[in-house]
Amino acid sequence: MHDLFFGYGVAHTILLLAFVIGIGLYLGRFKFKGISLGSTWILFTGILMGHLGFQADLDVLHFVKEFGLILFVFSIGLQVGPGFFHSFKSGGVKMNLLAVMNVLLAVVVTYVISLVSGEDLPTMVGVMSGAVTNTPGLGAAQQTFIDVSVAGGSSALAAGKAAGDLASGYAVAYPIGVIGVIAVIVAFKAIFGIDHKKELQELENRDNQTEKARRMHVQVQNPAIFGKKISEIIREFGAEGFVISRLMKGDEILFPSGDTVLNEGDKLLLVTTPSQVEKIHILFGQEIPMHVEDWRGRDHHMVTRRITVTKSELTGKKLKELQFRGAYGVSVTRVIRAGVELVASPNLFLQMGDGLMCVGTEANIEHLAQRVGNSNDALNKPNLVPIFLGIVIGIIFGSIPIRFPGIPQAIKLGLAGGPLIIAILLGHFGPKHKITTYTTTSANLMIREIGISLFLAAVGIGAGGTFWSSIVGGGYWWILYGALITIVPLCITFIVARAVCHLNFYQICGIISGSCTNPPVLAFAQGMYGSDYTSVNYATVYPLSMFMRVLVAQVLILIAFA
Repeated sequence: MHDLFFGYGVAHTILLLAFVIGIGLYLGRFKFKGISLGSTWILFTGILMGHLGFQADLDVLHFVKEFGLILFVFSIGLQVGPGFFHSFKSGGVKMNLLAVMNVLLAVVVTYVISLVSGEDLPTMVGVMSGAVTNTPGLGAAQQTFIDVSVAGGSSALAAGKAAGDLASGYAVAYPIGVIGVIAVIVAFKAIFGIDHKKELQELENRDNQTEKARRMHVQVQNPAIFGKKISEIIREFGAEGFVISRLMKGDEILFPSGDTVLNEGDKLLLVTTPSQVEKIHILFGQEIPMHVEDWRGRDHHMVTRRITVTKSELTGKKLKELQFRGAYGVSVTRVIRAGVELVASPNLFLQMGDGLMCVGTEANIEHLAQRVGNSNDALNKPNLVPIFLGIVIGIIFGSIPIRFPGIPQAIKLGLAGGPLIIAILLGHFGPKHKITTYTTTSANLMIREIGISLFLAAVGIGAGGTFWSSIVGGGYWWILYGALITIVPLCITFIVARAVCHLNFYQICGIISGSCTNPPVLAFAQGMYGSDYTSVNYATVYPLSMFMRVLVAQVLILIAFA
């Protein structure tokens, strides 16, 4: 039992990790003036336990740290994948420019501190890597340091020992990198008087406005379509992006098909997107003052019901391929995906978990429900194959070396950047290629929380052993340097993003946490301010930021030896 609690083996390491995570999560429940560090407490609990002398198996600790980070970023990638490219098109270039600015400002502050203080530049690179919580940057800097030192005549042993100073600076500055970013977010939220609930509402109102469904009541007034079939109108005028749910001729309500003829004065109930409203006015006529209840009151045999796609073989199928109206006598007007209502256009790809808003008779809708599954039990079953195969591809992709002239060490996206990019691509393109990537919200959140908890616990325990000794040995200056490297660039970035670019608070949180490659801050922002919008922007800037962090760390080492 003594070895279990105070030993060094695998069982002791697992016990220590579980204890650190449990205590950290418990402390994360408490708030001070409405602010909680959430799961970040796991990091500080781990540092304390490491400082008190509790050690862990280094191989197990390293595996837990990397695997936890992979789980965290992969679950984020799957979550944001469906909306990632839309987000990138609507501001991704601007966000990435701000992220690159933040990276370069950190490099400038690091170099200036080295010149003014006389601190060794390679050591400052280690401090910078900790201040921006970028472990791959530290690893690349250490490897470049060793390569250049050996090329200059030093022994591999001496070079490796000297490279250890970079890790000491990293360990001391890492907690500052977490606390500093959180402090900047909280402080600037107060300085700018930001009401995060109001900004969340504004973001929800304008998010994906070009795709969200909108119901319209229109009277046919265009002579050019009088007497024409709906299929002819669509073919002749290139009309798409809308669904005619029901048609009223006099007092009679019809369930329209492609062969239905439109005449002057017919009233239509359509579902379309805001961007198509003007086109609908031109094609059919102006909107009329009606309510959906006007249709329900007269249409006793038709019902509206939501059913869910739970058969994986339907993933990647287009709506038009399933011929819902012709084969089942049911009109699908909207598709609800991840809380967003999409117009049921014929070329829309279905994926598992989609909700279909259907109009038809009860019997026909029940027939269709059997075709698509509509079983909650099927959704609750874990779909792990795409997750683990995606991680395999992501690790391989992240390990591909990217070489630049003049830089001896190849750049890699690493065990975080590679899986994140692959997860985003799977989340976006998977359904189009019949790959089922659906996971329930609770399952995705569970994977994410387990991943970040393991990562923070492993980092904290690993840093805690040398944390205090590094400070006492002169590393207390590294705390100040790390704080400057963290806070100064972020303040400038926040001001530019808010005052110049007029970005939303959640967008800025995503840019800051992503450009600092800082999962703990992302977890804090999501937990504290109650929105996953931050994740989309985090994922938007993370790949380029990770690449830049690794690159600039190596460049600074080369400058130090120049």
